[in-house]
Amino acid sequence: MCGLEVAHVLAFFSIVHEQKPYQCALVHWFSRVGNEPDEDMGLWIVRPEFDDDGRLGLAIVHVDTIYRAAHLSPVFQSQYIRQSLTMHDTLDVFKEFYVNKFADYHAFQIAS
Repeated sequence: MCGLEVAHVLAFFSIVHEQKPYQCALVHWFSRVGNEPDEDMGLWIVRPEFDDDGRLGLAIVHVDTIYRAAHLSPVFQSQYIRQSLTMHDTLDVFKEFYVNKFADYHAFQIAS
């Protein structure tokens, strides 16, 4: 994916250091599964990152380092999916996601 990383933005905020404002984001990192795209789908697979204690892999980044939005599609397993599941819950419910390079032209160029 051209050396890019995937993260879920949890919050945007700004801080002031020596009277200069910095626009930041709190992100939860995602790790790539494997060293190449999935053989069947041709898409990269990512999963939320956690440390050894089960805590979220969080970081604060400057908003200028955010390149663009990524479209993540869940990797469906064989288990039942509850009917009340909404799009707002998917990042918390599913364990792995495809990075959808077919979302638009630019995503295709970046994730190919």
